[in-house]
Amino acid sequence: MKRRTLLALAASTVLLAACNQSPTTDAETNAADSAATGGSDLLQRINNGGTINVGTEGTYPPFTYHDESGKLTGYDVEVTRAVADKLGVEVEFKETQWDAMLAGLDSKRFDMVANQVSLTTPERLAKYDKATAYSWSGAVVLAPTDDNRYSSWEGLKGLRSAQSLSSNYGELAERYGAEVVPVDGMAQAIQLVKQDRADFTMNDNLAVLDYLKKFPGSALEIKLTAPVSEQTGSGLVLLKGDDAVVAKLDEAMAALIADGTLTKLSEEFFGADISQQK
Repeated sequence: MKRRTLLALAASTVLLAACNQSPTTDAETNAADSAATGGSDLLQRINNGGTINVGTEGTYPPFTYHDESGKLTGYDVEVTRAVADKLGVEVEFKETQWDAMLAGLDSKRFDMVANQVSLTTPERLAKYDKATAYSWSGAVVLAPTDDNRYSSWEGLKGLRSAQSLSSNYGELAERYGAEVVPVDGMAQAIQLVKQDRADFTMNDNLAVLDYLKKFPGSALEIKLTAPVSEQTGSGLVLLKGDDAVVAKLDEAMAALIADGTLTKLSEEFFGADISQQK
């Protein structure tokens, strides 16, 4: 009698447990399927020749902008298209304001970002991964072509540097002992150098190369470039944790370096190779 009662109670318990289980959601099913096939949704799309979604500004020349015909282009955009071609996938760009770029990545509105994002803070390094860098930047000194006083960074001491007081480059100029001539921005700084009201100006390598490409007869040139240890690389950025995808992106980038595509795109948009540290 007791044995029969215990069996009945056990059966009832199993039945109640089954009834109280929540139904499996589509998301849970998809996640389980993804895990069973050995990769993330993004990895599967890449392996199956699908579409990757990439966040970019579209208003930040020469990196990402619309040309006169309205086509989205720019160095970051064309590098991403070349990567997609190597991977055998389609790419769809989702234009987003800079302030919302990483938030869009966080919410998985897109798979990755191509917009000169650098992972230089502990917070970003903990949250995001970056594929092999396709551009390198750092501080450079821009001065008149016929001025030969720039053999070393230490040689800037006592010279006049046209800089915005709120910029990192103004602080850097002061660190090397230069006298800072205050300006509102890079355009004004260049004018003061041309007028001999300042000896040089300091700015980011990519910004200066963009200026020199647009104005080749400016009689200015880069005199000093930041050492390799102080240069910052930018590449495709995605949420941390998808190592297999990062590996595929790195492989594609290595192929673009080897076949000269990155050098060609660099020279097209900047007149110099920015894809390698120098």
